[in-house]
Formats: sequence, C-alpha cells, structure tokens
Amino acid sequence: MEAASAAPFILASASPRRLDLLARIGVVPDRVDPADIDETPRPAERPADYARRMAAEKAAAVHARHKGACILAADTVVAVGRRILPKAESVDEARQCLSLLSGRRHHVLSAVCVIDAAGTARARLSDTSVIFKRLTAHEIDEYIASNEWHGKAGGYAIQGHAEALVRHLAGSHSGVVGLPLFETRALLAAAGQRLG
Repeated sequence: MEAASAAPFILASASPRRLDLLARIGVVPDRVDPADIDETPRPAERPADYARRMAAEKAAAVHARHKGACILAADTVVAVGRRILPKAESVDEARQCLSLLSGRRHHVLSAVCVIDAAGTARARLSDTSVIFKRLTAHEIDEYIASNEWHGKAGGYAIQGHAEALVRHLAGSHSGVVGLPLFETRALLAAAGQRLG
C-alpha cells in the first residue's frame, strides 16, 4: 500500500475541468500527460462500449510511457439512443447537436480507467440521464455565441450557461462535466492513491 501511494500520479488528460474536479477530492497530479490516440468510434459501437474503450486505451497509452506510475484516464460521451454525438468543432456541428438535444432525454457516459503502479487496470462507468428544455432558435443562437460549446461532447458544457437549460438530471453532475467523482475516488483508493 505504501509503495503504491508513493507512486507518481499522472492525469492522462489536458482537460482543465478534470484537474479542477480532482482538486475537489484533494488530488493533484504529479504530471499531466494527455494520451494522443485515435478516437474514432468503431462501426456500430455502442456509446457505453466506446467510452470504456477510449478511457482504457488512453490509460494504456500513457502507462506505456510511465511504467511504475499510477495513471488516470477518462472519456465522456454524449449519446442520443445509440448515436454518439461529436465533440463540436464548428458552429454548424454545435447547432446540430443542440437542435437534436432540445426537449429530449440524452445520456452522458463518463468512463474512468485507473492503472496502478503494479500495472493493474480498474475501470468504472457513470451513466447520467439529462433532459434539456425545449430550446428556441434564439436560445440556441445565444448559447452558440457564448463559444462554450467548442470542443465539447454534444456541443455543450454543463458547468457554464448550459446548466440553466437542463430541466432534469439523474446521475452524476461531475460525470457530465467530465469526471465522475464517486467512481474516480473509489478507483484511486483501490489503486492506493492518497485522497484529500
């Protein structure tokens, strides 16, 4: 246990939101080293399977560069039914996502994978159900003007203006932000990491 807790802790993500969320449970990585992997979904891959695979592959890629360290990787997917929504990179993509999400239930799947110092991988998946209010064209325009959507799964960031558009949420709010803290804390504790 002592050897594991003394291992360097590396966050395999460049997300400032994940750093902030880790700080909430008293965890500060020794290093941030984002995984650079192909994130293309496989044909007919289910959203939950895709999220789990991405988190595991990110963790494995970073573990290969840092043997003996504890690695945490995560992936967040917004899904409508079996459809995986993109990380919006253009106004058109963001508008399509928000129009699709308007007034309907979607799921935010956040997978977390921790590889401990001995190389043992553990993973968990958080599934949160979210319902947006029915969005008017003006509300979509206003949200797009905020630019919060850029690079976000499903074209929105719940920790910003979009939170006021959410009519119902069942599950993990931190999971929708990008790192489910209940699952993450359990995985880090199992890996022997010290928690604040």
